[in-house]
Amino acid sequence: MVSAAPAEVVFYEKPGCIGNARQKRLLIDLGHRLVVHDLLSEPWTAERLRPFFGDMPVADWLNPTAPRVKSGEIDPAALDEAAALKLLIAEPLLIRRPLIETGHGRCCGFENNPVLAALGVRLAAGEDLQSCARAAGEPSCDAPEPAAAPRAAGGSRWQ
Repeated sequence: MVSAAPAEVVFYEKPGCIGNARQKRLLIDLGHRLVVHDLLSEPWTAERLRPFFGDMPVADWLNPTAPRVKSGEIDPAALDEAAALKLLIAEPLLIRRPLIETGHGRCCGFENNPVLAALGVRLAAGEDLQSCARAAGEPSCDAPEPAAAPRAAGGSRWQ
């Protein structure tokens, strides 16, 4: 990992997600201060959500491990931008996680991108902090765990 100046990072997560916990730990270990929000209860609008996706293909906006995507009920490749935004706002579990906002910009997911690079995150070839970290046969993490960290103004948690 490359060192970057400590930054405040707004991190939208699914509470209880093992993968999001690993991602947060990496950012904290790099010296960043996280303001954590529950992605599932955030009052999303198209105007607020769309900038996180930048120039990503619409199909990549959706979480491939979301039950409705995984089962084939929703085909991300068949969605246009307007349909995808409407679906993601109605059902935030479908949003690819995490959503990250910093002074360097916004991003979706935890793969090498300019925002994460500006934060000092350099994932080695083959290093995967994006995919679901839950092993096959482990219980589902659909039910969020209660937040243990103290709450800041606006319902976020400082970490």
